[in-house]
Amino acid sequence: MKWLEGRALAVHPSRGDQPLSEDYEIPIEPLPLDAWHRARGARMVEFAGYHMPIQYEGIIAEHLWTRENAGLFDVSHMGQLLISGDGAAAALEAILPSDIIGLATNKMRYSLLLDQDGGILDDLMVSTREEGIYLVVNGAVKHEDIGHLREFLPDEITMNHMEDHALLALQGPTAVDALSRVVPGVENLFFMDCGVFGDLWISRSGYTGEDGFEISVPADRVEALATELCDQPEVKPIGLGARDSLRLEAGLPLYGHDLDPATDPVSAGLTFAIQKRRREQGGFPGAETIRRHLSEGAPTKRVGLDVAGRQSAREGADIYAGDTLVGKVTSGGFSPSLQYPIAMGYVSAALSEPGTQLEIDVRGKRLSATVAPMPFVPHRYHRKEVRK
Repeated sequence: MKWLEGRALAVHPSRGDQPLSEDYEIPIEPLPLDAWHRARGARMVEFAGYHMPIQYEGIIAEHLWTRENAGLFDVSHMGQLLISGDGAAAALEAILPSDIIGLATNKMRYSLLLDQDGGILDDLMVSTREEGIYLVVNGAVKHEDIGHLREFLPDEITMNHMEDHALLALQGPTAVDALSRVVPGVENLFFMDCGVFGDLWISRSGYTGEDGFEISVPADRVEALATELCDQPEVKPIGLGARDSLRLEAGLPLYGHDLDPATDPVSAGLTFAIQKRRREQGGFPGAETIRRHLSEGAPTKRVGLDVAGRQSAREGADIYAGDTLVGKVTSGGFSPSLQYPIAMGYVSAALSEPGTQLEIDVRGKRLSATVAPMPFVPHRYHRKEVRK
């Protein structure tokens, strides 16, 4: 899986204003579970300033195991932040485009960190706790995010970077069976619910398109918890390689690849993160650009692509309509679930309808591709039924 190593690993995305020099070096640190991963045969690679497991027994096997059973992912490289103080929700609404004030306790939602032109600086998860507002930001840009938030949050608002906590993700159709034996009560959560379970903060969410949970745990407790979870018959440890192929099948964008400061929420198909009140009232960075794109249409659109044949189209490949360059691939690979290549990218809005026939240039060879609806593999979140 050399495509994954070269494309998604050892990455430290630039915000675009200060390109990284070729000799830029990120200090590499071990995760709390570093020895645990190595003892289980993980192949470790450098990513976002940490040594992280890319695979254990193989990316395809781990991918399919997660789709059919439950996979345990170590995502402790992500940034966990707790924002507190009087007016914290209103202060965050001046920075984020989502409805934070109206977010009930023990609920979570997806949001975005935007620049003044509506460019995406990061995507993140927001949830409310009794003691404040909890954010999970991407590991590769967490220090930039922290700096950005410190700059724009009022002095009376406190931000705690929870460096003493690890983060695990348990994903797959049997994740609830395994976790409920270890942490009784989690089975009562629905998708995007969260809550306190002893010294754990658990949300029913994830990045694979499957039902699952993310678990914030004190770092000195994470090894015991990971071991207990992997003692369950449904659970195996899963590496970053399968996490990437799973999220691609689920049509979920990855910051630094499918999202960056050159993309905006409308082009990226992420306007669900901007609730009606926020769209109408504005008052957040990039509001004018987003309103204009909502009313007039964005010039480009993120789309899924079914690729003909067996050869995969990778990030950076050009997309053509005839002889006209119309876009670029931002993520791509062979789908273990579907058994054919898929990709994600941006194309001219006029060519974004499913069924549109395009071509992708891969090292001088044109591959036939068809615009496809996303997700490629249906989401299986455990949603609360709406009674009619």
